[in-house]
Amino acid sequence: MHHSSQVLIALSLLALISEFSSSRVVALYGPSSPVVQLNPSNFKSKVLNSTGVILVEFFAPWCLHCQVLTPTWEKVAAVLEGVATVAALDAAAHPSLAQEYGIRGFPTMKVFAAGKSPVDYKGARDVEPIAEFAVQQIKALLKERINGKALGGSNEKSEPSASVELNSLNFDELVLKSKELWIVEFFAPWCRHCKRLAPDWKKAANNLKGRVKLGHVDSVAEESLMNRYNVQDFPTILVFGADKKSPSPYEGAMSALAIESFALEQLETNVLPPEVTELTGPDVMVEKCGSAAICFVSFLPDILDSKAEGRNKYLDMLLSVAEKFKMSSYSYVWAGAGKQPDLEKHVRVGGYGYPALVALNLKKGAYAPLRSAFQHDQIVEFVKKAGLGGNGNLRLGSTPLIVNTEPWDGKDGEIVEEDEFSLDELMAE
Repeated sequence: MHHSSQVLIALSLLALISEFSSSRVVALYGPSSPVVQLNPSNFKSKVLNSTGVILVEFFAPWCLHCQVLTPTWEKVAAVLEGVATVAALDAAAHPSLAQEYGIRGFPTMKVFAAGKSPVDYKGARDVEPIAEFAVQQIKALLKERINGKALGGSNEKSEPSASVELNSLNFDELVLKSKELWIVEFFAPWCRHCKRLAPDWKKAANNLKGRVKLGHVDSVAEESLMNRYNVQDFPTILVFGADKKSPSPYEGAMSALAIESFALEQLETNVLPPEVTELTGPDVMVEKCGSAAICFVSFLPDILDSKAEGRNKYLDMLLSVAEKFKMSSYSYVWAGAGKQPDLEKHVRVGGYGYPALVALNLKKGAYAPLRSAFQHDQIVEFVKKAGLGGNGNLRLGSTPLIVNTEPWDGKDGEIVEEDEFSLDELMAE
């Protein structure tokens, strides 16, 4: 086919579509239709405030697939009369409302159930499967109500939310100083989107408990926090990962499943790279061991004994162990032999016993020594057992005195020769 012929056909199709659009853009559902007509004025009362199940078709009058679906949708409305509401919204006439629910194609069918986020229907566009899907949603809603878990019910006895209430007094301590992944919702009490999100946020927080922290901020009461993070819309969800100073926005679906999936993905990626830090002073001790669940302290041989090559092998091995346990709230520090004498005394390290390793918990004032070889596999097993509390912890006693030392320069050590004096020089003095 010649290029000119293709252009002619394309133009003809465009003309046909234009003519069709201009002449056929009419309401697909007449006033006598059993399908409820939705608009911004009645959407809240008919859908959001409903105590039952509502099937909503988002359509565009010019959409051929929507026109084909119309008689089927009306039959579904007739079949489910008295059981569920079947409704339709002209997305072309009310684009902002359609955009609110992420409508990108037509027709899109969603099922709304009281107190729940809408569920997409993606099955066959026939009366029977659509009606069966609606009945499944009705059964699920009834089951929850029978079990006393219907959201908003007067006799609700559901479990409390694991989402932490955050404010200007506890935000920095709980979120910014934490090594854990935090996902924080900024909401406003009057925001209907926030109210719609509430049950899903609660479900996600409870399902993620122990793995990812979820919190919420009342932006009206905590205007300073809202301004700090330039929150302008509600709800706004920010992700505080490894870099707490630069939170990123969550832009996924407002459903428990989507939030949970996102959080678990972030858990794998939003962690700081593992570090094995030289213990050069009390500030390092506080930063690395003060808040860590367990602080693993290695005492490496003197640089004159191991030289740089040997020390680097030890550090590489420790870094490999840290990488293996990077999802745990552990920290790893090291000191050269004799550099931290009071700490060595407290954990009974010293003399010829280098390299050595102890698991240290400053909060509990306890430690446990590595009693096997200072090798990769043995250290891995040691870390595992320490995490389970099974290494025979010993009392630390008083807090060790950590002294400031010069950091290792990465080079081989140099033997410092003492000055020699001749007998004449000594006599001259």
